[in-house]
Amino acid sequence: MPIRIILLTWVVITMACKEQKSNDSRVDVLPYFNDANFTPRWIDPSDEILDTFHRISPFSLINQEGEILTEKDFEDKIYVVDFFFTICPGICPKLTANMGMLQDKYLDDDDVLLLSHTVTPERDSVPVLKEYAEDKGVLSHKWHLATGEQQEIYKLGRRDYFVEQDLGKEKDLDEFLHTENFVLIDKRRHIRGIYNGLSKTSINHLMNDIATLKKE
Repeated sequence: MPIRIILLTWVVITMACKEQKSNDSRVDVLPYFNDANFTPRWIDPSDEILDTFHRISPFSLINQEGEILTEKDFEDKIYVVDFFFTICPGICPKLTANMGMLQDKYLDDDDVLLLSHTVTPERDSVPVLKEYAEDKGVLSHKWHLATGEQQEIYKLGRRDYFVEQDLGKEKDLDEFLHTENFVLIDKRRHIRGIYNGLSKTSINHLMNDIATLKKE
């Protein structure tokens, strides 16, 4: 066989393998999660078990516009959650940048919202969050920066969103909460995925999973 044909065949096979790998990179249906171990549960979305399955509790916080923010603002919405604080010199700037990338991606998509909770609410008042939002290009109709009672925020983080699941131990609600995790919540306030908010690959997986979730 001529060398030119061999090379052409190799290129075709290589491209086909790459395409197959790309197409097989994510699942067609997302699992549900109900504990800090993040063991996937494969449940039909119409199954009545979901009526009593773990979901995010009702909450009352305040966003960067000084508006009361509750679970009702996320009714029939897919949303992504993280935790940060405005003077964080470490991971938070990267987390905010990646949330900003999600904001750009879903700017015109009314089905998707973003929610960032400050873990230092005693410092991150509404004016501080407003200034931070303006500096980072946060758009309040798409991305809420939330403050409120520390106990409520920490309870949401640890007992509702399970954001410190990788620490492997129970922590008191008063202990400082700091995590790089993003959590994907569906339209019924069920957890459908957790992602490393510092990883571009993980953020791409998150976007793929949002696309899957929108098909339910």
